[in-house]
Amino acid sequence: MTLPHRTRRLLTSALCTLSALALVPALSGPAAGTSAPGPRAAADAAGFTDDFDGPAGSAVDGGKWQIETGDNVSNHERQYYTAGNSNAALDGQGHLVITARRENPNNYQCWYGTCEYTSARLNTSGKFSQTYGHVEARMKVPRGQGMWPAFWMLGDDIGQVGWPNCGEIDVMENVGFEPSTVHGTLHGPGYSGSEGIGAPYSLPGGQAFADDFHTFAVDWAPDSVTWSVDGNVYQRRTPADLGGRTWVFDKPFFLILNLAVGGDWPGNPDGGTAFPQQLVVDHVRVTTSGVRPPA
Repeated sequence: MTLPHRTRRLLTSALCTLSALALVPALSGPAAGTSAPGPRAAADAAGFTDDFDGPAGSAVDGGKWQIETGDNVSNHERQYYTAGNSNAALDGQGHLVITARRENPNNYQCWYGTCEYTSARLNTSGKFSQTYGHVEARMKVPRGQGMWPAFWMLGDDIGQVGWPNCGEIDVMENVGFEPSTVHGTLHGPGYSGSEGIGAPYSLPGGQAFADDFHTFAVDWAPDSVTWSVDGNVYQRRTPADLGGRTWVFDKPFFLILNLAVGGDWPGNPDGGTAFPQQLVVDHVRVTTSGVRPPA
């Protein structure tokens, strides 16, 4: 099926350009349930780790994350991303909680008028980026029509070459109208927006991702990216999937976590959407690895 074009504007002044998130139907790749690559060698080094330890109510570690602020006209999202710990705070139990609320305490103005919601978006640009390795986040997603949590990466050279030439790796996206399904996608020159290359993964038996924590990961090596959920591989992409288009995933990328409300893909919240909603993040880890995903 054809899915709508979706874009996300980077909100920080240092990253004043466009990025996009879009999915297409599953292409060829490993069947769901395939085991992820085996245990990593003891020599593997932690490139980045955040277990979100700290007092309840405190902001994220500013040495690791920067917080973006503003609205998003490019994607027609409804939230205003706030600074500090207003919508992104530690819970004192080893979690980061990104909270979306139906509120506007400071008369924020959005592309459609007075903003209706607040939320948060964090990235590691200028603080951490890496080429290749195992990238994962253990999270519990929110639920409800209009919710759109995501864990993704952008090429570190976005300021020089722009999007989509910088490349984008979407480790996990979920939209509220698909409670049992997440998506992983690549975007690059000639395969961005609705032409992004990706696949969905669904839990068995109609289980909802919002019911529990799950680990969303990619194993990224030269000329391949492999996605898994809770260790179950559901797709692998290589330059052969691009039909001659340019592979732009052999350079440093930085991390992004956000919880959007509404937008062209998920649609807007409706009367059945309860607020507040939370994306609860147990950890984010990036390790170097000499292990190539299985052929």
